[in-house]
Amino acid sequence: MTFDEQFKNLYEKLSKDKNWPQVYMFKFIITADNKKIAQVEAKFSDEAIIHQKESSGGKYMSITVKEVMLNAEAVIEKYREISHIEGVMSL
Repeated sequence: MTFDEQFKNLYEKLSKDKNWPQVYMFKFIITADNKKIAQVEAKFSDEAIIHQKESSGGKYMSITVKEVMLNAEAVIEKYREISHIEGVMSL
């Protein structure tokens, strides 16, 4: 499944919501690698609220980001930017 196919349903759901701009919550799982964590966080603005939670074994990090997005296209574009970081799983 391609990236575009993967997010087609999400885009359609988000497009139906006419209350843009709004706060959107992104969730990612990544290996507990400080460089990769920093790369993910750098894709968001200074106004974004970012929470990290380490897995019980310490091998993975969950990153939750809340940021005001202007529209559905902006959400999908953010996922595209993050998809270029190796080892990141978007939830």
